[in-house]
Amino acid sequence: MATADQNFEALGLSLPPAPAPLGVYKPYLIDGKYLYVSGHGPVQEDKSLIIGRIGDTLDQEAGKLAARQVGLTILSTIQTNLGSLDKVKRVIKVLGMVNCTPDFEKHPYIINGCSELFAQIWGNDNGIGVRSAVGMGSLPDNIPVEVEALFELA
Repeated sequence: MATADQNFEALGLSLPPAPAPLGVYKPYLIDGKYLYVSGHGPVQEDKSLIIGRIGDTLDQEAGKLAARQVGLTILSTIQTNLGSLDKVKRVIKVLGMVNCTPDFEKHPYIINGCSELFAQIWGNDNGIGVRSAVGMGSLPDNIPVEVEALFELA
């Protein structure tokens, strides 16, 4: 059975730089066997953010890709601060927030971009946790997606 690090390598993806806090908060916190990850946005490899609103300047597919990029950003925070994705045993909870127009209703589809990535990294048994996917009137800096997550450490 492949490890999380091996699964990531097999996907051929690269991680953006782990973001530094832009406010008064910690990007992650370890409490016992749990890793709490603050809300992350879609940071790209050049440190820029994906910007836009689903249903306005971005379509559904672009939103799903933005959510995948948020997942990569969360993985970067884990890799940078814990040294390995293998330090995570499983995903417990994901909260996905979608910056969208009031008539947009496919929030779960957008957040699948992040959830599918986590399932590819930790497998279906450990990579899929409980989840909420909600629409927001706006998000910081007009990012399309923000995700926070809770993990169990190995």
